[in-house]
Amino acid sequence: MGEQPIFTTRAHVFQIDPNTKKNWVPASKQAVTVSYFYDVTRNSYRIISVDGAKVIINSTITPNMTFTKTSQKFGQWADSRANTVFGLGFSSEQQLTKFAEKFQEVKEAARLARDKSQEKIETSSNHSQASSINGTDDEKASCAGPANTHLKSENNKLKIALTQSAANVKKWEIELQTLRESNARLTTALQDSAASVEQWKRQFTLCRDENDRLRNKVLKLQSQRRREINGRLQIDELEEQCSEINREKEKNTQLKRRIEELELELREKETELIDLRKQSEIIPQLMSECEYVSEKLEAAERDNQNLEDKVRSLKTDIEESRYRQRHLKVELKSFLEVLDGKIDDLHNFRRGLSKLGADN
Repeated sequence: MGEQPIFTTRAHVFQIDPNTKKNWVPASKQAVTVSYFYDVTRNSYRIISVDGAKVIINSTITPNMTFTKTSQKFGQWADSRANTVFGLGFSSEQQLTKFAEKFQEVKEAARLARDKSQEKIETSSNHSQASSINGTDDEKASCAGPANTHLKSENNKLKIALTQSAANVKKWEIELQTLRESNARLTTALQDSAASVEQWKRQFTLCRDENDRLRNKVLKLQSQRRREINGRLQIDELEEQCSEINREKEKNTQLKRRIEELELELREKETELIDLRKQSEIIPQLMSECEYVSEKLEAAERDNQNLEDKVRSLKTDIEESRYRQRHLKVELKSFLEVLDGKIDDLHNFRRGLSKLGADN
């Protein structure tokens, strides 16, 4: 059967500094898998941990070893064969307790195996070679039965853990695909917004040119009106010219309003464009974090919570931006009302001038 895992957990691995014999030196940059293995052939137990391609723990459990809890989440044991002291840092006290209980259980099993080995040696010295061989086979059978049952139980637990791990990997692959689709949608929205801003800029330029043309036309009409007054034209013709000027002024007012609306919409589009660019700058970071999460399953839930916090922050920023836009619209409406009042005053002033010209 060979060597089989009987218990697995995750922990940060340390070794005692060989120079000072006091300070701990990290053997792994992050939490790694630490497993108990049982060798059926040799009837021995080992603690093994591998970080990538590097074996950082290979410790055979002997009856004289002791696992000591030095804090709520840290424990250590000395290995005279490896001439070092190993330390494990766990994420919770429960994990440390389970590892310590398993250490004691494996240590007791190693002691029983040693005692049985000694008994076999003593039996072989008192019996014949044939009976010695038969006795050894019986002992192997009696020892292998409970060990095989225990191994099957631990293997079932490992299969369940592997199934759950595969499910977690699938879940984070789905999350990663969702983030990629969201990034694509944001990129498309950013491009559409940029095109819309350029369109509004062109329309704004056209309206401004039209406003300048109408303003020149109004000035020309005003100059013509003054010449006609100086030449004492008929009152009917003068009123007709005034009516045309008023119509042009109304058109000019409508164009001004339209320009102001376009300016407001342009500012809103630019604000949306800035927000989308900010979001597009955050997306690569989110993608990088999600890639890291898919590779390092042990930090998945914490990273997911960070992503949710960032999404909530983005939503808060969007709500604040909408609030500022509504506030700006209210201020613009107030400004337009004041402008309408000024225009009405100008109309009244113009009627006074017309009446004065008629009287003259």
